[in-house]
Amino acid sequence: MVIKHVSLEIVCGITSKIPDTGRPEVAFAGKSNVGKSSLINGLMNRKSLARTSAQPGKTQTINYYNINEQMYLVDLPGYGYARVSLEEKAKWGKMVENYLHVSKNLKAVFLLVDIRHDPSENDKTMYRWILEKGYQPIIIATKLDKLKRSQVQKQIKAIREGLRLRPDSVLIPFSAETKQGREEIWTLIDGLTGLAAAAAEQS
Repeated sequence: MVIKHVSLEIVCGITSKIPDTGRPEVAFAGKSNVGKSSLINGLMNRKSLARTSAQPGKTQTINYYNINEQMYLVDLPGYGYARVSLEEKAKWGKMVENYLHVSKNLKAVFLLVDIRHDPSENDKTMYRWILEKGYQPIIIATKLDKLKRSQVQKQIKAIREGLRLRPDSVLIPFSAETKQGREEIWTLIDGLTGLAAAAAEQS
């Protein structure tokens, strides 16, 4: 996708109603420190549209990024941050569950996991949760550049086994530094949202 215009258009808090945007949406979920903002900035070719922070747990809202007036990237609140109260964690969980349940335009959910570590219990719970809502999560293994090349396949195997992925589940290693994986992710998004077919018809 050639990105001509992008903006943070809608921000939903705990009491907000999930909007019907009328356009295809793809959502991104993951732990607070998994590099979700860096991934979104990388996908959009922007340095600081999605705020990255040295302090995990900053994304406490559902953020809708309008891409080319054609679709939305939806950034869901990060989970698993230890310094947040149980009450706050429960609120974020309800927000995510509500979005997955209510959104009329959601086409796919991308689940981010850190390629350097085996999936956490929170990762496993979120994976099962997304499945239960009727979506087949696409796994993005972030922080690829932090790993030696010789370790990559071993860690991909550990993620597949840890999450009990189906054989046909898609797992894409991604680096915010080198942008490896970016084109693969966009190709998937274009296909899932129908934008690739629309572009083919116009050409």
